[in-house]
Amino acid sequence: MNNNTLKMSLRTLIVLLVLTLVAQGAAAQDAATDDDSNDINGDIGMIGVGLALGLAAIGAGFSQAAIGSAAVGMLAEDGSKFGVALIFTALPESIVILGALPLFLQ
Repeated sequence: MNNNTLKMSLRTLIVLLVLTLVAQGAAAQDAATDDDSNDINGDIGMIGVGLALGLAAIGAGFSQAAIGSAAVGMLAEDGSKFGVALIFTALPESIVILGALPLFLQ
């Protein structure tokens, strides 16, 4: 990973952190007023669910890109390791499944 990609990733993480903190502050302020006319807590929760699922999918995609290319290289050298390559390629999908759990818990 080169320096520009690392800097861009760090900037993206900082922006997401700031957005999360602002959303939590808005949810806490709304909960303190006890006004039932606007259901902002459900909206913020659904945004959080979407972020969890989307970021888990993006992370799994990045990891599968690196793992997939390494698995193809391994299979090019030794074709008998297909099972190992398949397991390592499918492993990051569990991250997306764990990211989908808040969807069902909301």
